[in-house]
Amino acid sequence: MRRRGFFWAVFLLIIYFTAPFWGWRHSGFAPITVPDTTPAPSPTAEPAASQPYHAVWVSYLEWQQVDFSSAQAFSADIAAMFDNIADLGATVVLAQVRPFGDALYPSDYYPFSHLCTGTQGQGPGFDPLALLVQAAHARGLQLEAWINPYRLQSGSMPLLCAQSPALLHPEWTKTTSTGLYLNPASAEVRAFISDAVAELCHNYDLDGIHFDDYFYPTTDPAFDADDYAAAGTALSLDDWRRQNVNALMALCYRTAHQYGVRFGAAPIGDPDRSYADQYSDAALWLVQGGYVDYLMPQLYWGQNYTKNGSTAQSLCQLAARWTALPRAEDVTLAVGLGAYRIGDGDGSDTPGEWSTGHSLADQLAALNTLGIDYIGLYRYDSLFNNTAYPTLAAAEQDSVAQIWRGD
Repeated sequence: MRRRGFFWAVFLLIIYFTAPFWGWRHSGFAPITVPDTTPAPSPTAEPAASQPYHAVWVSYLEWQQVDFSSAQAFSADIAAMFDNIADLGATVVLAQVRPFGDALYPSDYYPFSHLCTGTQGQGPGFDPLALLVQAAHARGLQLEAWINPYRLQSGSMPLLCAQSPALLHPEWTKTTSTGLYLNPASAEVRAFISDAVAELCHNYDLDGIHFDDYFYPTTDPAFDADDYAAAGTALSLDDWRRQNVNALMALCYRTAHQYGVRFGAAPIGDPDRSYADQYSDAALWLVQGGYVDYLMPQLYWGQNYTKNGSTAQSLCQLAARWTALPRAEDVTLAVGLGAYRIGDGDGSDTPGEWSTGHSLADQLAALNTLGIDYIGLYRYDSLFNNTAYPTLAAAEQDSVAQIWRGD
């Protein structure tokens, strides 16, 4: 009897201490698992008042150049990258950790990214995201997990494995001429994406969740005609689509904030096109709380950009349009700048602006006069691995560092 009593006492203690980890996840997926190698999350939803928000995007294109053969090799490559980012005077890394419905971390929702081993679903034997967080924080850098919310494939790339959401839930997907996407009209899809945000925030000491501009992939009415008809809504198709995106943004914002993690997005640079072509009501997200902590439109044109006599798409004109929009006190307006334009230019009828060696620094100064000092630079390789214009890129690095570091 004593042994039986002892057994039940131990059993009850096990239940008590492990119950918080038994929350079963959406749509039949396995329960959330916390890798032993990842640090516990801490509330870092807002950067310290003394720390500016100077970010660099590190995309899946950079991961293609990184050695995933071992944790040691990966750590060495990202150490060099993050040293460069820190030396630039940046404070935030926007690391793309879910580019194509696959992940740079072990997930209950998405298979391992093909970027890790060449085969989707095949892990590298370590947790890349845990090492990214560790490397960033060791250098005083914040790390935000950059997510493509809907994209599963671009064209036919990558080849999908059996664990892909596209194969597990084909009813959740939509196909366009550009690739395969999760259906923005599906409430199940929104819950799935939000659950995966919760997994990231729960398992890693992230400073932010970052969505990019991949929202609705098409304006074609046939894309979701059946869903629209089934909705029985009085809204126009365009307004209904915007409502779907708004619902996703509000849900993921709430999810991130449950973990004290900030939530931001980078819509396309023209606010009218963002609204009409991608159904992203960025003006609403700015003025009404509960959608984003910051908005970083991608203003990838120079100050002198001119096309067919019009300067409407030039950096300062677009920035002025964004700054003129009403904004809630707890929402910050940031700007993404196109470092990838260095040397190649932006297609302006008045070329040459991107060949000065200080185009980005000039843009930073111009934005500062508009009160914008939250900045992202797209992308890392354009500054630090620019094989086409190495001398020009090095000059751009120096000129940005002089501003960001105060040299």
